Amino acid sequence: MAKVIMVQGTTSNAGKSLITAALCRIFKQDGYKTAPFKSQNMALNSYITRDGLEMGRAQVMQAEAAGIEPDVRMNPILLKPTGEKGSQIVLNGKVFKDMTAGEYYSYKQDMVPHILNAYNSLAEEYDIIVIEGAGSPAEINLKEQDIVNMGMAKMADAPVIIVGDIDRGGVFASLAGTMLLFDEEEKERVKGFVINKFRGEVNLLTPGLEMLENITKVPVLGVVPYMRVDIDDEDSLSERLAGSKGSGLIDIAVIRLPRISNFTDFNIFSLINGVSLRYVSNVKELGEPDMIIIPGTKNTIEDLKWLRQSGLETKIIRHSKEGKSVFGVCGGYQMLGEIINDPESVEGGGSIKGLGLLKTVTDFSKEKTTVQSSGRINVIEGFYSKLSGLEVEGYEIHMGNSHVIEGLPMNTLDSKEDGCVNNNVAGSYLHGIFDNSQVANALVEILADNKGISLEETDEFDFNKYKESQYDKLADCVRKSVNIDKIYKVMGIEK
Repeated sequence: MAKVIMVQGTTSNAGKSLITAALCRIFKQDGYKTAPFKSQNMALNSYITRDGLEMGRAQVMQAEAAGIEPDVRMNPILLKPTGEKGSQIVLNGKVFKDMTAGEYYSYKQDMVPHILNAYNSLAEEYDIIVIEGAGSPAEINLKEQDIVNMGMAKMADAPVIIVGDIDRGGVFASLAGTMLLFDEEEKERVKGFVINKFRGEVNLLTPGLEMLENITKVPVLGVVPYMRVDIDDEDSLSERLAGSKGSGLIDIAVIRLPRISNFTDFNIFSLINGVSLRYVSNVKELGEPDMIIIPGTKNTIEDLKWLRQSGLETKIIRHSKEGKSVFGVCGGYQMLGEIINDPESVEGGGSIKGLGLLKTVTDFSKEKTTVQSSGRINVIEGFYSKLSGLEVEGYEIHMGNSHVIEGLPMNTLDSKEDGCVNNNVAGSYLHGIFDNSQVANALVEILADNKGISLEETDEFDFNKYKESQYDKLADCVRKSVNIDKIYKVMGIEK
């Protein structure tokens, strides 16, 4: 069976996902076959595996760091919020049912066999499992039914590292307070602290570190500096979503829908010279970009209503009539059509008029499409002609289908048609359509031509090679900052 280490955090966004990814990369570099694991994840950013199963993107990122293919066993439970109090429960990669928070709380113990089956099967195949917790492990009102923090640590008999975010302030109090709320068995599991996102001279922390160790009887394994690594973020807490000013020669604006999902689809544009990528949530922030992208969403109908009420719909339609680029992905593609029908009440029932920029009709159904797809962009005339024939690959994750009434399907994927193009307006169900650097670069060229400017030619950008370099950068920083030998020791591995 695999050796195991668990990474918990004092809060959400303390850096658990990145520290977990760093350990996966370090162990890989040291010759160990390593896999990440998170029993339960809550996020709208999801991914479809080769088997057509759905899992959280954080574990996909960690699997990439470990140099292995994503496997749904790494995230057996995914909660996708559908509103303020409910979520769609994805169990072992398939939709299980929608539940309120109260309903799910009472159901948690029924999930334990699924968690153990996934974890134990991974543990038989790998040398090391790096488990990530969720939120805070010290939510004392939830401890009785916990299956993702100390509850998971007990199931896996895992030693625990707790990560605290010093950039937010109060890191000593949060680490000490977390320990205070643990019972004695839980305290015994904690083998060290990692202080994350530090800016400044580490020696200035020494008195605080010593006092923390004296109070908690837990060693500080390292202080990780504030890292600037470009790695997929887990959810909408991401700093990527904060920017609203365009500073590049080419300005791409992504609409920050209230229920935005898979916003990582567009990360590649932020890496191309001369391009600014920003996320906007109102008319004032939108300004006059060169391209507007409407991304995926967990609830197309509600976010379409929000788009309408916010005034952004009018601006997007005006933008398109000015001959500028509008592109929709998944739910955004659905919004661009004539009408969305929901006969099976997938999102509340009824029908709603779309933006009318594409001649398509979308019919929701309760059957969820989850599949990896690849193919080519069709031969296109007009605005997007430079995209013609380029290879694309990614994954689809949507409820229902869209039918092209008038116009050209955008892609041919695995012998089926996908998306639609109407001059400067286009849409596709394919998440990852821009990850092929040829597609992203060609689209930027189109935007520059349409603007009447030229961009400096740059070397062909290899997105996968770039991501690999970022994982190595992350691992290098954590290896230099954290006592990795001590982590091996608490796992029972002698170096």
